[in-house]
Amino acid sequence: MMRFLLLFSRQGKLRLQKWFTPMTEREKKKIIRDMTAMVLSRQPRSCNFLHWKDLKIIYKRYASLYFCLAIENQENELLGLEVIHRYVELLDKYFGNVCELDIIFNFEKAYFILDEFLMGGEIQETSKQMVNRSIEASDMLQEDDISEWYEVELFG
Repeated sequence: MMRFLLLFSRQGKLRLQKWFTPMTEREKKKIIRDMTAMVLSRQPRSCNFLHWKDLKIIYKRYASLYFCLAIENQENELLGLEVIHRYVELLDKYFGNVCELDIIFNFEKAYFILDEFLMGGEIQETSKQMVNRSIEASDMLQEDDISEWYEVELFG
């Protein structure tokens, strides 16, 4: 089971966080500080797997963002790496070559895509097409709501 997923920049700025187990704010801040320090201090050609406390930490750098995933010790590291890669593929599909600014300015969509893909620390949907369809359906609903709002505003 996954414990948390963090996205942060090369400068250590947190861009997205998803916690799959309950923790206090103090614990979360300490974990974020530890993860960013640990991952950013590693050499570029180092292994993408770390052992930290009773967890395995899997991280991968895509452009200027680090994706950091914590899983339990008995879980497969390669599956964790694949989860990160699949999430990046979903973001790329939606944003068209995702970058840090896409995450900053559209964080609610990044969280929505993550929630369609993962739930409760487990993979909810393995099919990229199904996730993309649900994202498109959500966008259509939002467009319908916006057009109805404009009609009410314009025509009373």
